[in-house]
Amino acid sequence: MIVLAAITAYYLRRMPMLEGYVSRVFDLTFYDYLSFAFMVAPFFLVILAIEGLYRMRVTRRFWQEAYGVLKAITFGLIVLIIAVFLNREWFSSRFVIIIGWLLAVFYVVVARYFIQRVQKWLLVNKEIGIHRVLLIGFNDKMRSMRSLLIRDKALGYRVIDQIADASITHIREIREMKGIDEIIIGDSSMTDDEQAKLFDYCQINNILYRFFPTSIQTTRFTMQIWNGEPTIEFQHTPLDGWGRVLKRMYDFVAGFFLAVLFSPLMIVIALLIKLEDPNGPIIYRNERIGENGEKFFVYKFRYMLWKYCITKENPHLEEALEFEKKLIEEHNAREGGVLYKIKDDPRKMKIGAFIERYSLDELPQFFNVIEGSMSLVGPRPHQEREVARYSEYHRRLLTIKPGMTGMAQISGRSDLAFEDEYHLDVFYIENWSLWLDIIICLKTAGALLRRRKNGK
Repeated sequence: MIVLAAITAYYLRRMPMLEGYVSRVFDLTFYDYLSFAFMVAPFFLVILAIEGLYRMRVTRRFWQEAYGVLKAITFGLIVLIIAVFLNREWFSSRFVIIIGWLLAVFYVVVARYFIQRVQKWLLVNKEIGIHRVLLIGFNDKMRSMRSLLIRDKALGYRVIDQIADASITHIREIREMKGIDEIIIGDSSMTDDEQAKLFDYCQINNILYRFFPTSIQTTRFTMQIWNGEPTIEFQHTPLDGWGRVLKRMYDFVAGFFLAVLFSPLMIVIALLIKLEDPNGPIIYRNERIGENGEKFFVYKFRYMLWKYCITKENPHLEEALEFEKKLIEEHNAREGGVLYKIKDDPRKMKIGAFIERYSLDELPQFFNVIEGSMSLVGPRPHQEREVARYSEYHRRLLTIKPGMTGMAQISGRSDLAFEDEYHLDVFYIENWSLWLDIIICLKTAGALLRRRKNGK
């Protein structure tokens, strides 16, 4: 693929339509150029290998692999540019180098995608490359893990057994009878001595050792020496300090760009709302609780008939509140007790049902992002009456700005129970990065197209 990218770049440069746009100071023959490409290609393979992209593992994620390819080939390109600069006898075509880099990333990623499709087919249909996994522990996490691994064969695992203890003798017997490639532990009651012995056994026998940590063990931390003793300092979030500045810059630039991009669609939606129910406003300002418990107004396209909207401006507010209370009691599709979601809500307009189905009602929140009351990515903004029902630990969600999208939205949207949503948001708070924000934004489009289980 790397050599093919080099050849493609060579012939693209010679296309008549590019004459006048690229320098003609390039007299390298195709044979000499190809020899150079074959000389450089092994260097890129070494970098790809260092990045860990030749591990014989079918359970890896494609997008992680694609990102690794981008990093490895980009690093190789930087080294190549330096080498070409130091040795001008090779060639100095910036066009060939840049286009070759883009094509190399594209070709390698596409080729790996098709290889992974073949691997997945062999995995599911022939069980080639499957990982034999032993589960230790019988708590809720392990039961859920077992169910997932059995149900989704494409993950690449076969559960060979599930045991309650970490006895090396017992595990050795299972390995001799069925084979073990991986051990997953979910038993938090194991002693340090038991874990150390099991870890050594896995190292000696080339078995992957994996465990479910407790909630405190998943947080970010730094190691320090204090009074001659090693200590662990747990960190709340990478958004402290410069992380917060970087996130705000990303929010403003991306939010402004997206607001401009979707402005024609927002104009059309506004006209349709006004045509169907001219009595109420187009933009509905809904009070929510934001960072540090501060109140702010979320901007949304109004998707309900005006007489049912919960706002002080509605002259029929008392009737609207009574009707909503009745709907929550009879049609609430959310689990967990804190939040509600009314299934087949009769208060929606026709255009309102459509824009709410695809979350188009939330497009005006780009202006919340630009003004700084919200972020593109973060926990869902909740109403005051919902926050009032939080347990104390739930208030951790209020330590950062709420977002238009987030971990919960790409993992099930309103189909999730509140506790599951909370754990996803805490993971985001503890593991924030700019790249994670970008990935969540890209995945949001796909999540919006999936049909919800608990409502239209």
